[in-house]
Amino acid sequence: MNYKISIAGKQIDLKIPHNPVEIIKPKKVAVFDQEKLIRKSLQNPIDSPDLKTFLHNKENILIIVNDGSRNTPTQIIISAIYDQIKNKNFKFIVALGTHRQPTKIEFDRIFGKYYNEFKDRIFCHDSQNDEMTYFGKTTRGTTVKINSEVTKSDGIIVISSVEPHYFAGFTGGRKSFLPGIAAYESIEQNHSLALKDKATILELDGNPVHEDMKEAAMMITTETYCILTVLDTNEKVFYAASGNIHSTLKNASEKVIEVFAPEVKEKADIVIAINQPPLNRNLYQSQKGLENCKSILKENGIFILVSSCNEGIGNNAFYELMASCKSPEMVFQKVEKNYKLGYHKAAKFVSFMQNNKLWFVSEIEDDVLENIFIRNFPSLQKAVNEAIILKGKDAKISLILNAGITVPRIINN
Repeated sequence: MNYKISIAGKQIDLKIPHNPVEIIKPKKVAVFDQEKLIRKSLQNPIDSPDLKTFLHNKENILIIVNDGSRNTPTQIIISAIYDQIKNKNFKFIVALGTHRQPTKIEFDRIFGKYYNEFKDRIFCHDSQNDEMTYFGKTTRGTTVKINSEVTKSDGIIVISSVEPHYFAGFTGGRKSFLPGIAAYESIEQNHSLALKDKATILELDGNPVHEDMKEAAMMITTETYCILTVLDTNEKVFYAASGNIHSTLKNASEKVIEVFAPEVKEKADIVIAINQPPLNRNLYQSQKGLENCKSILKENGIFILVSSCNEGIGNNAFYELMASCKSPEMVFQKVEKNYKLGYHKAAKFVSFMQNNKLWFVSEIEDDVLENIFIRNFPSLQKAVNEAIILKGKDAKISLILNAGITVPRIINN
């Protein structure tokens, strides 16, 4: 049978003969006026005064926004709050964590028509060079150092979006502080908790990474107002929540599960997962598509991840670790002995590879991926053809059209 598939805006034809194929995608939602929806949330804040009341008597406002690795509709949110902030003294800080600075194209996408107006008020967080303020240690031992801009402000507005996250449970809210505008050492210590079993996708309660992030955010005494959005598969806002940074995350995460965690009755022998922009830009980000969808693959199955990785590896630490090892077992030993930021990626990769095959369809050179136990293919069709040869014409195939935001769940009959 012929399937027409969209990959990063390009249509390709995929032939899958005989095999039963289940196409998995998020639930469809109604189309809304995005700005109107955001304004409505501002008028009905959760566990918080409304934005106008929050801003009253505030003289120095810090607005934290996401970088180019998220599709947060920042410019639409700015439109919704523009009249309330335009006469205030405010600045934007881009929550880079340890990511690279946005490109000019990404700045335009983040701020849209407001970029030229506000560009002199836009700063990018630098986790290794910016002035940081020490707030204490969490109960799990993370040293909480946050960009000192938070202490220079008397009001903080967090603008973010909520998606599934493979070890923090969900993006959004408290992540704008840690890792968003935290010191490198704080991020490294927090992310080491990703090695814990309960650090998993779609879970907040008992998740050590989330609870550590939340505790860090609660140490910041500057008043904070949070605006969160949840986007549909067309990157349009279908839900918005404003107010308390923790309450809004809880509400938004429930909407994420409702739409992006479809129920699946049985596991597949072959999973085809397609990463769409921006999660397809490098190997570091692409791994999220694997984590989101791996639970529906049978043991000893084949997972085909389609992700261009046109920017290469990304954070090199996990790659260098894996490439230095002759086996997945050696990777685990090194991670446990001396954790460094990014090593959680290596641990997640190899834990999957111990019982399954991981194949990529990417622009990365074949030998670069072979060095870390991954096989690369020049086309999805070639990868699927070989998988069917290995698994047979009756092998069940699951096709996930947007692996970066889809988290299929196996249900028990």
